Amino acid sequence: MIRSLREQPFLVVLRPSPLDWSVETFDQAPLLCVINQLVEAGVHHIEIAWTPHCRWGELICWLRDRYPALRLGAASVTRREALEMVIDLGMAYAMSPCFDPSLLRLARRHGQLLVPGVFSPSEVQQAVAFGCELVKLFPAATVGINYLRQLSAPLSPLPCMIAAGGLTAADLDPWLAAGYHALALGRGLIEGEKLDQSLLSWLG
Repeated sequence: MIRSLREQPFLVVLRPSPLDWSVETFDQAPLLCVINQLVEAGVHHIEIAWTPHCRWGELICWLRDRYPALRLGAASVTRREALEMVIDLGMAYAMSPCFDPSLLRLARRHGQLLVPGVFSPSEVQQAVAFGCELVKLFPAATVGINYLRQLSAPLSPLPCMIAAGGLTAADLDPWLAAGYHALALGRGLIEGEKLDQSLLSWLG
Protein backbone atom coordinates (compact mmCIF):
# COMPACT_ATOMS: atom_id res chain seq x y z
CA MET A 1 0.00 0.00 0.00
CA ILE A 2 2.80 2.41 0.86
CA ARG A 3 4.44 1.69 -2.48
CA SER A 4 1.16 2.28 -4.31
CA LEU A 5 0.65 5.60 -2.53
CA ARG A 6 4.12 6.72 -3.53
CA GLU A 7 3.00 6.31 -7.15
CA GLN A 8 -0.22 8.29 -6.56
CA PRO A 9 -0.32 9.95 -3.14
CA PHE A 10 -4.02 10.38 -2.56
CA LEU A 11 -7.18 8.38 -2.03
CA VAL A 12 -10.79 9.32 -2.72
CA VAL A 13 -13.36 8.48 -0.05
CA LEU A 14 -16.96 8.04 -1.23
CA ARG A 15 -20.09 7.49 0.86
CA PRO A 16 -23.07 5.78 -0.79
CA SER A 17 -26.30 7.74 -0.53
CA PRO A 18 -29.84 6.37 -0.09
CA LEU A 19 -30.29 6.81 -3.85
CA ASP A 20 -27.43 4.41 -4.49
CA TRP A 21 -29.21 1.68 -2.54
CA SER A 22 -32.60 2.27 -4.16
CA VAL A 23 -31.58 1.31 -7.70
CA GLU A 24 -32.27 -2.12 -9.13
CA THR A 25 -28.75 -2.45 -10.56
CA PHE A 26 -25.72 -0.45 -9.50
CA ASP A 27 -25.02 0.84 -13.01
CA GLN A 28 -28.00 3.14 -12.34
CA ALA A 29 -26.54 4.47 -9.09
CA PRO A 30 -25.40 8.12 -8.86
CA LEU A 31 -22.23 6.84 -7.20
CA LEU A 32 -21.25 5.13 -10.44
CA CYS A 33 -21.21 8.44 -12.32
CA VAL A 34 -18.65 9.73 -9.81
CA ILE A 35 -16.50 6.59 -9.92
CA ASN A 36 -16.53 6.51 -13.72
CA GLN A 37 -15.14 10.04 -13.82
CA LEU A 38 -12.50 9.24 -11.23
CA VAL A 39 -11.35 6.11 -13.05
CA GLU A 40 -11.30 7.91 -16.41
CA ALA A 41 -9.20 10.66 -14.82
CA GLY A 42 -6.67 8.05 -13.70
CA VAL A 43 -7.45 7.77 -9.98
CA HIS A 44 -5.98 4.57 -8.49
CA HIS A 45 -7.32 4.43 -4.91
CA ILE A 46 -11.01 4.69 -3.99
CA GLU A 47 -12.51 3.90 -0.61
CA ILE A 48 -16.17 3.11 -0.14
CA ALA A 49 -17.40 3.99 3.34
CA TRP A 50 -18.75 0.97 5.16
CA THR A 51 -22.38 1.01 6.24
CA PRO A 52 -24.53 -1.74 7.75
CA HIS A 53 -26.76 -1.69 4.67
CA CYS A 54 -27.54 -5.18 3.40
CA ARG A 55 -26.30 -4.34 -0.12
CA TRP A 56 -22.88 -2.96 0.86
CA GLY A 57 -21.08 -6.23 0.14
CA GLU A 58 -22.97 -6.58 -3.14
CA LEU A 59 -21.83 -3.08 -4.13
CA ILE A 60 -18.18 -3.90 -3.41
CA CYS A 61 -18.31 -7.09 -5.49
CA TRP A 62 -20.01 -5.24 -8.34
CA LEU A 63 -17.42 -2.46 -8.33
CA ARG A 64 -14.54 -4.91 -8.17
CA ASP A 65 -15.86 -6.79 -11.20
CA ARG A 66 -16.39 -3.57 -13.15
CA TYR A 67 -13.06 -1.94 -12.24
CA PRO A 68 -10.55 -4.78 -11.73
CA ALA A 69 -7.51 -2.46 -11.84
CA LEU A 70 -8.86 -0.15 -9.13
CA ARG A 71 -7.38 -0.41 -5.62
CA LEU A 72 -10.69 -0.56 -3.81
CA GLY A 73 -10.74 -0.15 -0.05
CA ALA A 74 -13.21 0.27 2.78
CA ALA A 75 -13.50 3.48 4.80
CA SER A 76 -15.10 4.14 8.20
CA VAL A 77 -14.35 0.68 9.60
CA THR A 78 -15.06 1.12 13.32
CA ARG A 79 -16.57 -2.18 14.41
CA ARG A 80 -15.90 -5.89 14.19
CA GLU A 81 -18.88 -6.51 11.92
CA ALA A 82 -17.45 -4.15 9.31
CA LEU A 83 -13.94 -5.57 9.46
CA GLU A 84 -15.18 -9.15 9.20
CA MET A 85 -17.05 -8.24 6.02
CA VAL A 86 -13.93 -6.57 4.60
CA ILE A 87 -11.93 -9.71 5.39
CA ASP A 88 -14.56 -11.99 3.83
CA LEU A 89 -14.54 -9.87 0.68
CA GLY A 90 -10.74 -9.91 0.50
CA MET A 91 -10.48 -6.16 0.03
CA ALA A 92 -7.11 -4.55 -0.63
CA TYR A 93 -7.23 -2.38 2.49
CA ALA A 94 -9.48 -0.81 5.10
CA MET A 95 -9.28 2.49 6.95
CA SER A 96 -10.54 3.42 10.38
CA PRO A 97 -10.99 6.92 11.82
CA CYS A 98 -9.76 5.70 15.21
CA PHE A 99 -7.06 3.59 16.86
CA ASP A 100 -8.61 0.33 18.05
CA PRO A 101 -6.12 -2.39 19.06
CA SER A 102 -8.79 -5.10 19.04
CA LEU A 103 -9.61 -4.39 15.40
CA LEU A 104 -5.93 -4.25 14.49
CA ARG A 105 -5.29 -7.62 16.13
CA LEU A 106 -8.22 -9.16 14.24
CA ALA A 107 -6.98 -7.70 10.96
CA ARG A 108 -3.48 -9.06 11.54
CA ARG A 109 -4.74 -12.54 12.32
CA HIS A 110 -6.36 -12.59 8.90
CA GLY A 111 -3.62 -10.80 6.97
CA GLN A 112 -5.89 -7.84 6.32
CA LEU A 113 -4.42 -4.34 6.03
CA LEU A 114 -6.25 -2.00 8.40
CA VAL A 115 -4.92 1.57 8.58
CA PRO A 116 -5.80 3.09 11.97
CA GLY A 117 -6.80 6.68 12.55
CA VAL A 118 -4.73 8.76 14.97
CA PHE A 119 -5.09 12.29 16.29
CA SER A 120 -3.13 12.89 19.47
CA PRO A 121 0.61 12.35 20.07
CA SER A 122 -0.33 9.50 22.42
CA GLU A 123 -2.29 7.73 19.67
CA VAL A 124 0.60 8.17 17.24
CA GLN A 125 2.98 6.68 19.82
CA GLN A 126 0.61 3.76 20.48
CA ALA A 127 0.32 3.05 16.76
CA VAL A 128 4.11 3.02 16.41
CA ALA A 129 4.42 0.68 19.41
CA PHE A 130 1.80 -1.56 17.80
CA GLY A 131 3.97 -1.81 14.69
CA CYS A 132 1.80 0.26 12.36
CA GLU A 133 3.84 1.50 9.40
CA LEU A 134 0.95 3.50 7.92
CA VAL A 135 -1.58 5.59 9.86
CA LYS A 136 -4.28 8.13 9.05
CA LEU A 137 -4.26 11.55 10.73
CA PHE A 138 -7.92 12.43 11.26
CA PRO A 139 -9.29 15.07 11.19
CA ALA A 140 -6.23 16.64 9.63
CA ALA A 141 -7.68 20.07 8.86
CA THR A 142 -8.34 20.57 12.56
CA VAL A 143 -4.66 20.35 13.54
CA GLY A 144 -3.26 21.95 10.39
CA ILE A 145 -0.45 21.38 7.96
CA ASN A 146 2.37 21.92 10.49
CA TYR A 147 1.19 19.17 12.86
CA LEU A 148 3.47 16.54 11.32
CA ARG A 149 6.52 18.76 11.78
CA GLN A 150 5.53 19.41 15.40
CA LEU A 151 5.17 15.68 16.05
CA SER A 152 8.40 14.69 14.37
CA ALA A 153 10.77 16.26 16.88
CA PRO A 154 9.57 14.37 20.00
CA LEU A 155 8.21 11.23 18.28
CA SER A 156 10.56 10.57 15.37
CA PRO A 157 10.69 8.24 13.53
CA LEU A 158 7.04 8.58 12.56
CA PRO A 159 5.06 6.09 10.48
CA CYS A 160 3.92 7.06 6.99
CA MET A 161 0.94 9.32 7.47
CA ILE A 162 -2.20 9.89 5.40
CA ALA A 163 -3.84 13.25 6.11
CA ALA A 164 -7.63 12.99 6.06
CA GLY A 165 -10.60 15.13 6.96
CA GLY A 166 -11.47 18.55 5.56
CA LEU A 167 -8.90 18.53 2.74
CA THR A 168 -9.37 19.30 -0.96
CA ALA A 169 -7.41 18.77 -4.16
CA ALA A 170 -5.89 22.24 -3.67
CA ASP A 171 -4.21 20.89 -0.52
CA LEU A 172 -2.30 18.14 -2.34
CA ASP A 173 0.90 19.97 -3.16
CA PRO A 174 1.35 21.92 0.11
CA TRP A 175 0.53 18.99 2.39
CA LEU A 176 2.70 16.55 0.45
CA ALA A 177 5.53 19.08 0.54
CA ALA A 178 5.05 19.26 4.32
CA GLY A 179 5.92 15.56 4.57
CA TYR A 180 2.58 13.77 4.56
CA HIS A 181 2.72 10.52 2.64
CA ALA A 182 -0.72 10.92 1.07
CA LEU A 183 -4.06 12.72 1.41
CA ALA A 184 -7.57 11.31 1.62
CA LEU A 185 -10.05 13.47 -0.28
CA GLY A 186 -13.84 13.34 0.02
CA ARG A 187 -16.82 13.75 -2.22
CA GLY A 188 -16.15 17.49 -2.22
CA LEU A 189 -14.11 16.64 -5.32
CA ILE A 190 -17.39 16.65 -7.23
CA GLU A 191 -18.65 20.08 -8.26
CA GLY A 192 -22.18 19.60 -9.53
CA GLU A 193 -21.72 16.46 -11.61
CA LYS A 194 -18.10 17.11 -12.60
CA LEU A 195 -14.74 16.51 -10.97
CA ASP A 196 -12.95 19.41 -9.31
CA GLN A 197 -10.77 20.99 -11.98
CA SER A 198 -7.95 21.26 -9.44
CA LEU A 199 -7.74 17.48 -9.27
CA LEU A 200 -7.80 17.10 -13.05
CA SER A 201 -5.03 19.69 -13.34
CA TRP A 202 -2.98 17.90 -10.68
CA LEU A 203 -3.38 14.57 -12.45
CA GLY A 204 -2.64 16.12 -15.83
